[in-house]
Amino acid sequence: MSFKPYPKYKESGVEWLGRVPEHWELQRLKDIAAISGGGTPSREVPEYWNGDIPWVSPKDMKTEEIDRAEESITELGLSQSTSTLHPPGRVLMVIRSGILQRVVPVAITKAPVAINQDLKAIAFDVSRCLPSFFLRWVQGWNDVLLLAWAQQGATVESINQSLMRNSVLPLPSVEEQFTISAFLDRETAKIDALIAEQQRLIELLQEKRQAVISHAVTKGLNPAAPMKDSGIEWLGEVPEHWQIERGRFLYSQVEIPPEDQDGVVTAFRDGQVTLRSNRRTEGFTVAVLEVGYQRVREGDLVIHGMDAFAGAIGVSESTGKCTPEYAVLQPIQQGTCNAYYAKVLRLMAHRNFIYVICPSVRERAPRFRFESFKGVMLPVPPADEQHEIIRHVSAQEHSLASLAAEAERAIALLQERRSALISAAVTGQIDVRDHAGGSEAA
Repeated sequence: MSFKPYPKYKESGVEWLGRVPEHWELQRLKDIAAISGGGTPSREVPEYWNGDIPWVSPKDMKTEEIDRAEESITELGLSQSTSTLHPPGRVLMVIRSGILQRVVPVAITKAPVAINQDLKAIAFDVSRCLPSFFLRWVQGWNDVLLLAWAQQGATVESINQSLMRNSVLPLPSVEEQFTISAFLDRETAKIDALIAEQQRLIELLQEKRQAVISHAVTKGLNPAAPMKDSGIEWLGEVPEHWQIERGRFLYSQVEIPPEDQDGVVTAFRDGQVTLRSNRRTEGFTVAVLEVGYQRVREGDLVIHGMDAFAGAIGVSESTGKCTPEYAVLQPIQQGTCNAYYAKVLRLMAHRNFIYVICPSVRERAPRFRFESFKGVMLPVPPADEQHEIIRHVSAQEHSLASLAAEAERAIALLQERRSALISAAVTGQIDVRDHAGGSEAA
């Protein structure tokens, strides 16, 4: 589909708006809408919470339509807060949240809701501006608005409300706004459906990957091999020629003092064990005193004692140091494949066995230390078979990862296409009036 520009344009007088279609009017947001805020009832009064009124906060602003929220309040809670009940048809906008680093979340209410203090509710004079058009306008100008509305010096990313209220909106007639909104609703729905297909493909590839790993590390690669009951609930049958041994006979724990130049190594829940600096530098707890730190060498099998239940087990890609919460293991038997046992232990975690056998120091945080590992029964294929299994699994993972990367690239292109279409339509770069009756996505 090709789009033509409008016949004539004029200068908006606003640097970041540039030229707009000649027949569009320029209106300040504060002149065409009433903007109100929200609040939070006291958390110390149970009677204020778990009622019938959705209480919307930034974490709920993941869709373009809002009729529910993760939390709710009662009529009493509403009366005791600075929020009011916002009816359907209001535009909700996040004004304070870390998410404002990337996007200005907007949504339209489809049911009466209350909001917290990090949002604003905008009630439009619908004879001048439709809520649906404003929602698309914010989406279309997202990157520009993040800069134009930014609250300078704020400790949390925030929108400067004065700048927002005084923003100039180029507006076509309400009839044309409806046409543009309907066009974008239809075309973005098509694009969103394509994105959902790619996201589902990624999920299926991840399921396939887990199935490949699970089968290979527990059943081996020979489908004709005779099987036997392992006697282990989470493991099931294994090839008849495999042994079953406790962890203490397979691995010993090593505790080597770190060296001065060692960086901190972290075991992540996706199974990667590497220097923190290789993944990210923010969001970690930093120890004031590095008491009990130990050395990790490239190739060591590493278990994160408090996150192992979620899969934080793997072979270290780096040499560095880690906290005493980690168990650093070395094989007792020659030829043992650390990568094989990393897969086995992660499978044990995914099947919830680590969570079951270990005591928890806090909810969903069982501590899987070496003392617990020593008693765990594990499959022991011949050493050469362990390595063969890992070669097979690695090849399959590489192939599946390539397919997932293609799907991720497709999603990125579709999202760019979606944003570009919205931006072009609401800024008047393209005239979509001839496409109001139905079309294919551009």
